[in-house]
Amino acid sequence: MLSHKTKYALKALLFLAQQEPGYIARTIEIADTAAIPKKFLEQILLDLKRGHFVGSKQGKFGGYYLIKSSDEITLADIHRLFDGAIALLPCASLNFYEPCSDCKSESECALRHGLIAIREETLKAMQGITIASLVKK
Repeated sequence: MLSHKTKYALKALLFLAQQEPGYIARTIEIADTAAIPKKFLEQILLDLKRGHFVGSKQGKFGGYYLIKSSDEITLADIHRLFDGAIALLPCASLNFYEPCSDCKSESECALRHGLIAIREETLKAMQGITIASLVKK
């Protein structure tokens, strides 16, 4: 399940992707239009900025804008930024791997093999969905 933070990040990115190129959106505008609590959105936008998905401009006419193309930002990218691993257990994770403490043999663990298969299908689906593809729908 996606966290509220990830859901709001996706909603903010969808809003920004629907604007004209070069448009700088104020935080309050994004919050009101996308129905995101403003204080929470400020934290999310800072995380998106650190992740190099959005840029910001300071001052009276400041705000946020996409620095990465909306057709390059996938659900997997945003999920990993905010929620971490896509795998259901750390032993099945690509980027957040940790061995299970109660597993005798990873190579023979049926649960791990099943969860790796789920991770692969989930990852494939999430990488195939971009912010741009969501805007088009």
